[in-house]
Amino acid sequence: MRIIPAIDIINGKCVRLSKGDYNTKKIYNENPLEIAKSFEAHGIEYLHLVDLDGAKSNKIINHKILEQIASKTSLKIDFGGGLKSDDDLRIAFESGANQITGGSIAVKNPELFKNWINLHGTDKIILGADANNRKIAVSGWLEESNEEVISFIQKYQKEDISYVICTDIAKDGMLEGPSFELYEDILKECPNVKLIASGGISTFNELPRLAELGCEGTIIGKAIYEGRITLKQLENFISN
Repeated sequence: MRIIPAIDIINGKCVRLSKGDYNTKKIYNENPLEIAKSFEAHGIEYLHLVDLDGAKSNKIINHKILEQIASKTSLKIDFGGGLKSDDDLRIAFESGANQITGGSIAVKNPELFKNWINLHGTDKIILGADANNRKIAVSGWLEESNEEVISFIQKYQKEDISYVICTDIAKDGMLEGPSFELYEDILKECPNVKLIASGGISTFNELPRLAELGCEGTIIGKAIYEGRITLKQLENFISN
């Protein structure tokens, strides 16, 4: 199982939210590159970079930070937040993204998102299935749709999507443990999906359990920043 630390950006700073609420913003570092380099120094190869300013607006905002991290580390970056047009996608890939995650776009403009899958392939495009009460949420989680998360993933499996990041919003940033049941159900109902678990990771012991379930990767955010999981623990997990 791949270990994928998260860096969320607001105004160029590394922050974390609770349940996606922008009013709960906590700044952890003024320099995202510094954090990315510390991840790399501990043997981490992947990074989940989220443009929270972009998620709230109608376009990519923090691509300069993406470019900086991509050019000054060897981390493979998946980038999301605010990707609403072909131009946004072009900027993200030109700025060094290895993969992009499309969430709101996959709900609000499925034809464009399907076009991205066809153009760039399923290794480059990740489906962002962010769920609240098992219903898909969009626009930086400010809106909830009527779409059920499993049927949403199944619909895109028909378009050959393979990578899916599923964040349970109720768990995100709460340090109360991930949604094991939700992930188990997704893996049962959506065979062959490469599921990346996100939201709620609070202790190191949860990682082997997610691996046993069959998750392809897991995104870890606040647990690292709050010292609940150390980079040394992650380094050992990766090397083993």
